[in-house]
Amino acid sequence: MKKLIFLLVIAVVFITCNEQKTSELAQGDWQGQLEVISGDKLPFNFNLLKEANGSYTMEIYNASEVIKVDEITIKGDSIRIQTPVFEGYIVGKFSQKGIKGNFIKESLDRVVPFEAFYGGKERFTVDKPPVINVSGIWETEFSQGTSNSYMAKGIFAENGGKVTGTFRTTTGDYRYLEGVVTGDSLKLSAFDGAHAFLFLAKVTDSTLNGMFYSDKHFQEPFVAKRNESFELPDADSITFLKEGYNKLAFSFPDTEGNMVSLTDKKFQNKVVLVQIMGSWCPNCLDETKFYVNYLKENKLEDLEMVALAFESAKSKELAFKNINRLKERIGVNYPILLAQYGTYDKIKAQEKLPMLNKVLSYPTTIFIDKKGNVRKIHTGFNGPATGEKYTRFEKEFDTYVKMLMKE
Repeated sequence: MKKLIFLLVIAVVFITCNEQKTSELAQGDWQGQLEVISGDKLPFNFNLLKEANGSYTMEIYNASEVIKVDEITIKGDSIRIQTPVFEGYIVGKFSQKGIKGNFIKESLDRVVPFEAFYGGKERFTVDKPPVINVSGIWETEFSQGTSNSYMAKGIFAENGGKVTGTFRTTTGDYRYLEGVVTGDSLKLSAFDGAHAFLFLAKVTDSTLNGMFYSDKHFQEPFVAKRNESFELPDADSITFLKEGYNKLAFSFPDTEGNMVSLTDKKFQNKVVLVQIMGSWCPNCLDETKFYVNYLKENKLEDLEMVALAFESAKSKELAFKNINRLKERIGVNYPILLAQYGTYDKIKAQEKLPMLNKVLSYPTTIFIDKKGNVRKIHTGFNGPATGEKYTRFEKEFDTYVKMLMKE
């Protein structure tokens, strides 16, 4: 009997030790990979750290962007990584040096295969020296020759084969892209917890010819040529009020169920900024962070902000949950109203704001003067990834708001 008990104790200890081993993740540099529609792998880098309380935190890297993740749940050999602010999450099984599962966005019914490996420092493998330096401005057209074509401005810097930069469009930018030139191939990627972007292209000294992938649900071709003088249309001229209108009107609920309208007393005789956005949208997140910081640094009594959220969540309850998550994580102190849920379709969004010629972009900001007249509509948002463009926007925004305040 004693021998049997001894063997049972040894077995329990062995099993317990194995369980402890499977519940530990290696700390340090990892590489994550998402599968895109073509079967290619979209890589990104992250660092994993175990805190003193036993919980894990993660930092995701895209060029100079650092995304901190502090909602990681482990049970046995299962892991759930909730991306910050956004609804998307990674779920899977793990060992000490590997994770395998899926990146999931429930409201869009999207499931993207995911793997991660400990020790991955390089985003892309470089097996040939670059044939060209892609630094500079690229006049770019996506979906050329189709009804869905649109222009973009590629802005890139290359150093020793490593490339950083972004594509600017009239509706915003494609985030902090990072990658390489290996031989005659340009490879760029970004993962921010909401969107997963991969750009693959063949390069010559003056052209790019490639394909853009957005996780596992979308792809489109693009072509580009060097053009240092190329500029996109003015972001203040694309969206406008239809003829016969000079005012904006709406009535939507806030997170406490109160109906909010521009006719409310708090907005009277004040400059009002109306932000069209969604909690799912990375460019909206960049813009929201900018507004939160601006309002904190500039105590302007005659300035009010209100956001209209167009949510992909399938129910009103989930939509408000996502809005409240955004408010809490970013510290938003202005009202965010639920304008639409179940879809962020822009045609349906325009139906909620029929005085606009169209809703072209999330985000869009409408500037209203103290008399309630719409003075300007700014389409899209060029975030910190656009460098000089973002710096210029900060100055122009401040100047314009303070001009309206003085009227």
